[in-house]
Amino acid sequence: MATAAAEALGLLWGWLWSGRFWLPQNVSWADLEGPGDGYGYPRARHVLSVFPLAAGLFSVRMLFERFIAKPCALRIGIEDSAVYQVESNVTLEKVFTSISKYPDEKRLKGLSKQLDWDVRKIQCWFRHRRNQDKPPTLTKFCESMWRFTFYFCIFCYGVRFLWSMPWLWDTRQCWYNYPYQPLSRELYYYYLTQLAFYWSLVFSQFIDVKRKDFLMMFMHHLIAVTLISFSYINNMVRVGAIILCLHDSADSLLEAAKLANYARQERLCNTLFVIFGAAFMVTRLGIFPLWILNTTLFESWEIIGPFPSWWLFNGLLLILQMLHVIWSYLIARTAFKALVRGKVSKDDRSDVESSSEEDETTHTNNLSGSSSSNGANCMNGRMGGSHLAEEQGTCKAAGNLHFGASPRIHSCD
Repeated sequence: MATAAAEALGLLWGWLWSGRFWLPQNVSWADLEGPGDGYGYPRARHVLSVFPLAAGLFSVRMLFERFIAKPCALRIGIEDSAVYQVESNVTLEKVFTSISKYPDEKRLKGLSKQLDWDVRKIQCWFRHRRNQDKPPTLTKFCESMWRFTFYFCIFCYGVRFLWSMPWLWDTRQCWYNYPYQPLSRELYYYYLTQLAFYWSLVFSQFIDVKRKDFLMMFMHHLIAVTLISFSYINNMVRVGAIILCLHDSADSLLEAAKLANYARQERLCNTLFVIFGAAFMVTRLGIFPLWILNTTLFESWEIIGPFPSWWLFNGLLLILQMLHVIWSYLIARTAFKALVRGKVSKDDRSDVESSSEEDETTHTNNLSGSSSSNGANCMNGRMGGSHLAEEQGTCKAAGNLHFGASPRIHSCD
């Protein structure tokens, strides 16, 4: 039994690492055993070394957020306060968790009679309860500052060494003499650092601020890890490095816009978001398909021809491009709302911090009569160190830009 299982695993392992799948015709793994120049040719075992590197990056992140990002946040006025805890109430908690976080007017009146509470008091309880689940602005600021720092530094490093590479300016050279293209020191460290960072994002996403596009971003990170690992193993690192640098160019702008938003610099935030949107669409909808996909699909076909892993590599790139189109639509919708209203009011790549604007408007309209009858009047205020916009009808929204939104909270006196 054990022998049969070992044979099955051996066959599976042999199929998984078959040169006929990974490499072009008439090329075997043995051909790439030579040292070549510089750091030699990529090895599959190199990919395993990224896991301790990913753990190291995560440790650096924890230290960075604690000793650099947090002091910066406190210095610009972002508070480190405990989350406000609402008054315990079993009935309201059951409605909140099982029925609706935004009870309509009819349910509010029923709860008012059942608990002998004023409708306005129940509205405020639900508002404060929603805020209780929202992460503090300080946490989001530290997370974004770490990502901004990494994206900016790795982008500068990538531009610095890619600038002198002939295959940046003539992408056909990514495929000449493929796969006999030895690694340079800069390319080796650049590639493995990027892979380690994306692995750290895969794991840390479960403890980071939860965002509306959690599943989409998780899928993006997995595709990124797969693409980077895949392209490294079969030595498509030249075009892979260009793809990584291209993506980093816009990512740092988004994180910078988030930082401005958390610091309540609305004008700077809107400006950075517009620049980010333009850079994102130019790189993802223009340069990526016309430059990157052109070389991976057509130039490589002409020079080296297709082989099994070539199809998989390009399939993953096409999935990535589909995600680019979806995100571009969300960004364009946000920019359109900004033009119509004179400010950015929502970013669909945001935290799970509020319902959609349509839901807010609906609930506001439903509750407006009740609020008027009770003379409710909500005032701008602070609570639990969180600065989050709430319902626009019962409380005026201010500075409500949602990258991981951190505008002012509005509570009832």
